[in-house]
Amino acid sequence: MKIEDYPKLTVIMRGYTYEQALLIVKILSDYDHQLAVEVTTNNPDHLKVIRDGNEKYGGKVFIGVGTVLNVTQAQEAIEAGAKFMLGPQEFNDDVYKIAKEKHVLTIPGAMTPTEVYTQLQKGADIVKIFPAITTGSSIFKQIQGPFGSQRLMAVGGVNLQNALDFFKNGASYLGIGSNFFNKQDVNDLNEAGLRQSVENFLNVIKPMETQM
Repeated sequence: MKIEDYPKLTVIMRGYTYEQALLIVKILSDYDHQLAVEVTTNNPDHLKVIRDGNEKYGGKVFIGVGTVLNVTQAQEAIEAGAKFMLGPQEFNDDVYKIAKEKHVLTIPGAMTPTEVYTQLQKGADIVKIFPAITTGSSIFKQIQGPFGSQRLMAVGGVNLQNALDFFKNGASYLGIGSNFFNKQDVNDLNEAGLRQSVENFLNVIKPMETQM
């Protein structure tokens, strides 16, 4: 996929059942690429979720893989249809190579300016600042100073209350995990409640959309 098409919000699914995950992918597909969904490798049946999610809803939502720790996980996810990949750490050259060959976006993790710079030099499409709640939102503005305008994603502790602050301080994207949905709505497969959570996040970033 093209970096220009990547949406501002990524929903991170970790520890979801297959049924829960497919329902969320279905709901997100109704918003026609306004959100991406990351299925982590430590999620039960993550490859099946990626494969079946793409088959049923891939035309309306970008589905990728998260917690990619090695090239084997990257290869398996790409074969299942992942359009992008994230990791909590720096990616090695083998992961970058296969991603570039298959036109899959790379979003490695970093926490310091040196780590950010290293991954950008290796060809990262976006660099994920993780955990963002630990670094704070101001790190994005500080990094953008010497490095210029770079594509950075805030992941880790992002919620409705601080989402806008990360954008205002220079984050280009947000990745939200357990704070995105109400846990009970997930457990109950409450489609109305899950959809309301999506609306809440889309509404909170609307003030920034005209500036992006």
